[in-house]
Amino acid sequence: MFNIFKKEETKKKDNHPSITAVACLLIHSARIDENYTDKEKKIIKGAIIKMGGDAKNIDKIVQDAEEKEKDSNQILDFTREIKNINEEDKKIIIEALWDIIYSDEDADMYETNLMRRLSGLLYLDPKVMGDIKEKVRQKQK
Repeated sequence: MFNIFKKEETKKKDNHPSITAVACLLIHSARIDENYTDKEKKIIKGAIIKMGGDAKNIDKIVQDAEEKEKDSNQILDFTREIKNINEEDKKIIIEALWDIIYSDEDADMYETNLMRRLSGLLYLDPKVMGDIKEKVRQKQK
């Protein structure tokens, strides 16, 4: 009996609009240095699945988000939905963002500026941002 409710809850989470917003934000960060790679796309897909996105439809989710991100001119469109999700999901997003930024082993000024802005827009403590950044940098070594 309880499995019925659990399936409905999972189904709703897969279709939650914030999954698309997260994907758009991750894609935006990958494109900010004008070098959107397959490695970055893999990181994006992994983060979306980790947050509850449907693994079977991950390519469609990413494709739709790429189109939506291309048509948007500001990150506020994406952060409006994301700022109200739980802290753990925000940490997954931030870690994925840093993974994307450091996937080419370097963070340029546009990428670091984006992360500084996102700290405020997503209501995240700068210390948490810094801790996650350091965790990702250590992983890269």
